[in-house]
Amino acid sequence: MADAVEPEKKRRKIEELTDKMAVDGGCGDSGDWEGRWNHVKKFLERSGPFTHPEFEPSNESLQFLLETCKILVVGAGGLGCELLKDLALSGFRQIHVIDMDTIDVSNLNRQFLFRPKDVGRPKAEVAAEFINDRIPDCCVTPYFKKIQDFDESFYREFHIIVCGLDSIIARRWLNGMLVSLLNYEDGVLQQSSVIPLIDGGTEGFKGNARVILPGMSACVECTLELYPPQINFPLCTIATMPRLPEHCIEYVRILQWPKEQPFGEGVQLDGDDPEHIQWIFKNSLERAAQFNIRGVTYRLTQGVVKRIIPAVASTNAVIAGKINIANYSLQSNVLSAVSVRLVAHF
Repeated sequence: MADAVEPEKKRRKIEELTDKMAVDGGCGDSGDWEGRWNHVKKFLERSGPFTHPEFEPSNESLQFLLETCKILVVGAGGLGCELLKDLALSGFRQIHVIDMDTIDVSNLNRQFLFRPKDVGRPKAEVAAEFINDRIPDCCVTPYFKKIQDFDESFYREFHIIVCGLDSIIARRWLNGMLVSLLNYEDGVLQQSSVIPLIDGGTEGFKGNARVILPGMSACVECTLELYPPQINFPLCTIATMPRLPEHCIEYVRILQWPKEQPFGEGVQLDGDDPEHIQWIFKNSLERAAQFNIRGVTYRLTQGVVKRIIPAVASTNAVIAGKINIANYSLQSNVLSAVSVRLVAHF
């Protein structure tokens, strides 16, 4: 009996501590106390030995950050959660986030804005609720949609776009959208039409963050070779001599799905559809049993179909911090060519 009571007491204690740590705030509530932004002022209102030669310290940068700067975060997964937290705590108040995915139990070990009760709900909505409830004056607007669901007028609204995606295809689409927004006059790029894209990504203990200025620097299309190649298995091995659980899953995905078309003619495999994944999983188990292969699980099936890359929480935190520093650079006149647009155009 004592063993059963102890975990319950521990759970209540954790809930009490969590309630004490919570900050009343959110969209529209005033929460600027004295000294709140002292750590930000050290970046924006004083120079230093490593600052850009054209950087001019002033309090206008902080006011722009707090009152005007509108930023879009694409992706609310492992990297996205870190980004939203860093941006909100750094003074960015007008944050929008897009994510088409829902929360899975496997996300909870590193995507800290989510709780077990949130499983099945849209990531963007839950992340926005958490940030808005915890950080005074910050207003995160969620969109449970695909990036392709929005037109040019939507993307034009933002000063900076931050990308925390795990898909090269989505990166290329977003890059193409920002390039299409560029305006030229007599063959000269109008800098006021440039919307900076900060692209971040992680894979295990590796990660990267870089600033892309459409029309001014190398874009995603120019540097596709920088992204790690996806793992592909030889078709002959998959079809005739499978040795790994992944071979069985790939067989069903590549060969069996197009042949049987289980959900109707022309229906493409959707990695975010539980019914599709369940069908792949079931048939992969049958394939594995034929060759005495063990290890096919539902989670592995998801990973192979969706090309899920292993994630490490500490890597996400480091890359998110690097991206946040780039955000400061862009909005504080460090990159003068773009800052004209950031501060003056809006």
